[in-house]
Amino acid sequence: MPRDATRSASSEPNAWVVPAALRGELAARYGPVRTGPDADRALTELADFATCGDRVTRDAIRLGHLPRLGIVDFVTQRREPIDAEGFAPLAARGGVRIPNPAGTLTDALVRAIRERWAGGGGLIVVEGEEDLASLALVRELPLGATVIYGIPGEGASFVRVDGRAKAHVQQLLDRMERRRIDLGD
Repeated sequence: MPRDATRSASSEPNAWVVPAALRGELAARYGPVRTGPDADRALTELADFATCGDRVTRDAIRLGHLPRLGIVDFVTQRREPIDAEGFAPLAARGGVRIPNPAGTLTDALVRAIRERWAGGGGLIVVEGEEDLASLALVRELPLGATVIYGIPGEGASFVRVDGRAKAHVQQLLDRMERRRIDLGD
């Protein structure tokens, strides 16, 4: 899978960074949380959807109902490795690796979401942490799409992309710090 090569020596901000004061609010659910057979049934009824998280992406693949776009980091709950081979059916559509440090949402990840969605989907592998990618998915996907993101120990949140969800996400992003971060070479 190719690695995103869009790096810049610019001093322009290239990431949203979560301030401590916003962490609790980011943990709040902004879509219904489903588990077990209810989550499986809801997932298989979707037409245009994206997943954020290794388990929800793996579950969609297991059910034979591939998301258009899946975002993973090959780790669940920040410590349990997930076998990369399980994502092969989605990676076959195409994919990219993107650096995205914990507690940030990089412009590169937002751009990759936009480009992969427009290009027919596939798999985005995050080098770092994918937790905030659900915000970018809601922001970037078209109205009517659904974003499913995993909530460890609880299930999966299903967010229908509509004006209200987009406004909520933009309000959260507006409260984050815009900063230049070093993504290495």
